[in-house]
Amino acid sequence: MEFAEYIPFWNKLTEAQQERIAGVIEYREVPKGTHIHDSSAECLGLVAVRSGQLRAYILSEDGREITIGRLFEYDVSLLSASCVMPDLQLNAMIEAEKDTQFWSIPACLFKNLIDESLAVSAYANSLISGNFSELMWLMEQIMWKSFDKRLAAFLLEETAIEESNNLKITHEKIANHLGTAREVVTRMLRYFQNEGMVALTRGTIEIVDADKLEKLQNT
Repeated sequence: MEFAEYIPFWNKLTEAQQERIAGVIEYREVPKGTHIHDSSAECLGLVAVRSGQLRAYILSEDGREITIGRLFEYDVSLLSASCVMPDLQLNAMIEAEKDTQFWSIPACLFKNLIDESLAVSAYANSLISGNFSELMWLMEQIMWKSFDKRLAAFLLEETAIEESNNLKITHEKIANHLGTAREVVTRMLRYFQNEGMVALTRGTIEIVDADKLEKLQNT
């Protein structure tokens, strides 16, 4: 049962509870660009990532996206399971940013485990607390941090994730991550280029001076 090592509370379950999970856990492989959950979809439950990269985001009333979290190998999320945690009123969408493999534990079973097991309940509350802290941090960034600093931080984060200074990403995609308009991203990237921090080509952003970006985000 390979999935067991991706479920942090597995060893704290009873044998019967483990068997119940093993009987219904779903394994999926999805290509890049697949939307695995949206506000109109049935509650997905607990998601555990085997490989790849998922992006969780929310939509504003005018349809603008903003990223609220990303999931990588061994990451676990309840962002798609507001039906499991009634106090979590968050209609998060989830899409695959890369070809991704993941498991999901059905919401109904996970809710039962929360009711039965103190360990699972504590773990779920810890996840929700972490999500709330991340959302509060995001709100502070949007409200108090200028866009040039947010963009610099995003580009540096992307280079760390991709392990490359050449980012294959569109201005539209960056705008979706940061909750702004594509034109705003384009103008700021052109400013960054004029300042010698990046070099722009079609569909690619090359980080030319990471130290300068680092200094900008920290000022």
